[in-house]
Amino acid sequence: MKLKEILKGAEGKIVQGSLDVEIKSMTIDSRKAGKDSLFIAMVGMTVDGHKFIPSAYEKGCRAVITEHSVESIPEDMTVYQVEDARDALDIVAANFYAHPAEGLNMIGVTGTNGKTSTTYFIESVLNHIQHKTAVIGTVEIRIGGKKREIDFATSTTPDTIELNQMLRIMADEKCDDVVMEVSSHSLELKKVKGINFKVGIFTNLTQDHLDFHKTMENYCKAKAKLFKMCQYGIINVDDEWAGRIIENAECSIITYSIEKESDLKARDIEYLPDRVHFTVNIKGEAHRFELPVPGRFSVYNALAAIGAMVAMGVEPEKIKEGINNIKGVPGRIQSIKNNKGFNVIVDYAHTPDGLENIINAVREFTKGRVLTVFGCGGDRDKTKRPIMGEIVARLSDVAIVTSDNPRSEDPQEILKEIEVGVKKVTDSYEMCVDRRDAIKRAIEMAEKGDSVIIAGKGHENYQILKDKTIHFDDAETAKEILGE
Repeated sequence: MKLKEILKGAEGKIVQGSLDVEIKSMTIDSRKAGKDSLFIAMVGMTVDGHKFIPSAYEKGCRAVITEHSVESIPEDMTVYQVEDARDALDIVAANFYAHPAEGLNMIGVTGTNGKTSTTYFIESVLNHIQHKTAVIGTVEIRIGGKKREIDFATSTTPDTIELNQMLRIMADEKCDDVVMEVSSHSLELKKVKGINFKVGIFTNLTQDHLDFHKTMENYCKAKAKLFKMCQYGIINVDDEWAGRIIENAECSIITYSIEKESDLKARDIEYLPDRVHFTVNIKGEAHRFELPVPGRFSVYNALAAIGAMVAMGVEPEKIKEGINNIKGVPGRIQSIKNNKGFNVIVDYAHTPDGLENIINAVREFTKGRVLTVFGCGGDRDKTKRPIMGEIVARLSDVAIVTSDNPRSEDPQEILKEIEVGVKKVTDSYEMCVDRRDAIKRAIEMAEKGDSVIIAGKGHENYQILKDKTIHFDDAETAKEILGE
């Protein structure tokens, strides 16, 4: 494709070179640049991509988009300067991949907790009504129910180029719908700015990512951006930030709740060890759901999915059938089967609210004690560490503090910061830096009727240390220790 075709709609000026050059790929990473590629130089949070233009040139790249002037660029390199490279990237990526989102029914899910489970729940209903559905999220990429090995650089939402590349594949494979997790980072960094969503969902907002957003107000503003780019907004009005989201929304709103009155309120909730039953009034008629995933937070996730399906015009009976046939989500309240007489549960909970939710959910069906193994990630929001420690100590019978993904930090120091919160509640707890040893200790302590929660990593099959990344899977480790 000619560069001039890729640049259609991206306002700017040509500094040097020709717009008739042929472009066969594009990248924001100079290491991936090459012959016939377009390099988009962006000013990042810590690094200015313009510094890597020489590196891209050395790899054969002869076209670059910049957002400020750069000296000493070789004369045979085409330079196109724009005011904001992120805004331009949304346009050029969509142009290059022939606007793949336009032929897809896009559903975006944002919130601190519940994004992954909600996407799985929506996928279940859409599969039930014979829609070919794709899912983009934290756990994996799926098309038509099958996992695809499509790598992307960030943990939740792909960058703009990767996203358009994925959507092109999904459009070419005749998908009807794409359900994707939309992180606050992706909204703030304009990764999804060019996408018109049919449905946007707000699950909740609790403390997380303040290392990036700095304040909860900023965090909320980032999440709210999704509801300026969708037709329908599905909002959890039990969340304290829901009012802000609705106030700034530019779409039709459908609300859901357990506590407050709303368009879709769960009533007559019956919590069981392996499922939860509840009733929702849809279009003036009561429908009884039998969700095969336990816990109060699972009800919220199901309500979000129900709201999305109502917005899309799916018949209530079909919604109910799809919800009632949901399978478990990897690493989300995942039960590890064993013959020891106690429960072992792996969950991704890694925020204060997430931990509170999973412990309360497990408490609902546990006859004995709740033992919780948990830690906090390194190089992330430090302020939540003592808060998480206090929550686990208060809600669990046994708290075992361990490592999560320490990254560049000293694991011992992270544990000490968590310990500050634990000590506010109890002097009876255990500290174990080695995660495998911590899981082993909890399982050895467990008795018949107890529940062991292994929190924080969920579906992840790795652990990020200071100098390396190792294979580590909580569910796999628990099975080994249990001898299953």
